[in-house]
Amino acid sequence: MTDTPVLSAARRQAPLSDDTGPEIASFQLDNGLDLVVISDRRVPVATHMIWYRNGSADDPIGQSGIAHFLEHLMFKGTERHPAGEFSQVVSGLGGQENAFTSYDYTAYFQRVAKEHLATMMEFESDRMANLMLADDVVAPERDVVLEERRMRVETDPGAQLSEAMASALFVHHPYGIPIIGWMHEIEALDRAHALDYYKRFYTPENAILVVAGDVAEDEVRRLADASYGRITPRGARPQRIRPREPEPRAMRRVAVADPRVEQPLLQRMYLAPSSLTAQGRDAFALEVLAELVGGGPTSYLYRKLVLERGVAVNAGGWYMSSAVDETRFAVYAVPTPEVSLDQLEDMLDRAIAGIVDEALDEKSIARAKTQLIAETTYAADSQTSMARIYGAALAIGETIDSVRSWPADIEAVTHAELAEVARRYLVPRRAVTGHLLKAG
Repeated sequence: MTDTPVLSAARRQAPLSDDTGPEIASFQLDNGLDLVVISDRRVPVATHMIWYRNGSADDPIGQSGIAHFLEHLMFKGTERHPAGEFSQVVSGLGGQENAFTSYDYTAYFQRVAKEHLATMMEFESDRMANLMLADDVVAPERDVVLEERRMRVETDPGAQLSEAMASALFVHHPYGIPIIGWMHEIEALDRAHALDYYKRFYTPENAILVVAGDVAEDEVRRLADASYGRITPRGARPQRIRPREPEPRAMRRVAVADPRVEQPLLQRMYLAPSSLTAQGRDAFALEVLAELVGGGPTSYLYRKLVLERGVAVNAGGWYMSSAVDETRFAVYAVPTPEVSLDQLEDMLDRAIAGIVDEALDEKSIARAKTQLIAETTYAADSQTSMARIYGAALAIGETIDSVRSWPADIEAVTHAELAEVARRYLVPRRAVTGHLLKAG
């Protein structure tokens, strides 16, 4: 999927627009950099986001966490702009900036007054091609990442359970490895690892530039040509080489018991197809099913476990549709004080078994669709949210057209499709069940 261009509108000369979304244009520079321009004229502000088609699932074996580590190191400067200067300039202009690493992509963004867009492009394109790393910079930043892991995972039983469940769900695929990496492998990361990864993935042909705000296509094209366009391409886009997760055959169980646990928790993850790996319309059906089953206090699980049976104080679920490979569909429940996790799990099993017969009434289906589409509509009101939606989709291999058609695809989901995905994917052999409990 990633061997071909992700932009169905690549080199499109006319902007894509309709009555339900912003005006969007896309094109490609001569060096292979894909660009998307989302026009939003309401305020004189621009969001500038550069996305790389690599994430933690592309980390080399034995170097888990290198994608996230390099994200940190990208702020350490170039010969032209020393460490800290980029952030100081953004702050001095009254702007905002951040960066993040996911399983399938890494992104960097700034939000500034539109007249400073050229400055953002100059800085960002410079560090795409000219990052400088010395051992005296790399080692201290590695310590920062190690401390981040200690704070977020080593001292958090809930995070430990999530890691254990992911490892059990993905027995062969790197989605089972935490984005931040395993502690012992982070400790071994060095300058050579970082530079090798940088040279492989941080290239114009592997990147997508998304600019949203009070800008026009011709203006963005001119500015991008003057900055990113000067970067020499390195050839074909690097391929994502990942093992395929085998079809699961056995239900798995994990548990974390810790004195620091204040509230027990029951979680379950099912191996499910993503928007890219799903057959037919399964991904859209799973989106609606997750909202219907676990989307807040009007959902089926909340009604069954909290309101009707009184065995939980909270219950819900979610589906991570945006992924290059097979993904996860999850449900959870928090027991009342007098209910054990085993008792709650029995009630959850009954509720899951009853989805087809009890949850899929037309009123609930319509409400779930309305809620999903409304969330997208609200997101369209924020230029930064729109830049993230399109950037994330394109970075995994979806298209502009598929993003634009998503509300109609969700609206078209049928009762039969919902019943089929519930029967096919919410089955014990595809699941990992996790218990988080307080150690005595």
